Amino acid sequence: MTQADYDVLVIGGGPAGLSAALYLARYDRTVALFDAGQGRSTWHQVNHNYLGFPGGIAARRLRELGRQQLADYPQVHSFEHTIIALQRETDGFSATAQAGTWRGHAVIICTGVVDHYPHFEGWEAYVGRSMFWCITCDGYGCKMARVVVTGNTNQAALEALQLRRFTQRISVLTNSQHCYIDDTFQERLKRYAIPLIHDKIDTVIGHDGQFEAIITKGGQRIELDQLFAQHGATPQSRLARDLGVQLTREGYICVDTEQKTNIPGVFAAGDVTRLHSHQVSTAVHEGGQAASAANYYLYPPDLRFE
Repeated sequence: MTQADYDVLVIGGGPAGLSAALYLARYDRTVALFDAGQGRSTWHQVNHNYLGFPGGIAARRLRELGRQQLADYPQVHSFEHTIIALQRETDGFSATAQAGTWRGHAVIICTGVVDHYPHFEGWEAYVGRSMFWCITCDGYGCKMARVVVTGNTNQAALEALQLRRFTQRISVLTNSQHCYIDDTFQERLKRYAIPLIHDKIDTVIGHDGQFEAIITKGGQRIELDQLFAQHGATPQSRLARDLGVQLTREGYICVDTEQKTNIPGVFAAGDVTRLHSHQVSTAVHEGGQAASAANYYLYPPDLRFE
């Protein structure tokens, strides 16, 4: 089933996609916003870095407020669908889900990333409560806490070393049969008295998403309050790749300062566009910038500097 045509298709309903939809609404553009209800902003994190929310704001609550704000604009239509295909057409683009196909004259891709957390029974309840990945967002909250950093690369070691700014009670658990932390970083861990444990998680003791202890497969008990996972993330850029959009070596979408990709009419915003600076404030800014660039793209030639 083919649905109505829109000015812009916005793929992704996190902070970047919501911001893009809001800016487009303020430009009086018709928008189809697709939100599969997944991604970082659907976990349990409370964001303390976003200006204007004393005491912080839960990521889920920020999403709710964004949807409430968009409800004032009838030109924005929200769909709880996962887009499985995105294609170029003669006069624009089509986005296909199981429920049908939607057409638009421009596309903003805000599909984010998937973080790789340690998996154990009930692990989902810990994400954003006592299991994190971002020192910028959550390092301040681990002052004086017992912290375990999981990961088997130099990045995990570096995260542990930087977390010493907040607490001295830190250890690194590789959670892998392989350890790729090189001699230089292993020496740094020793210098700062950070134990390096080459073992894997067997079971976790905790309740209501709060850690008490990890039992490793080797039988070691590690008591902790918080865990910082450094197992990387996978950008959700398949739709962009299928359109012929240029990606980085790591799979992130390449954009310019206006969030334009190499394909005219295709823009991208949020975590899917960069390896670093994965912040709500960055996503909101990029969503607004992408929307402004898309709005300009949609003007006829007589209304542009060309």
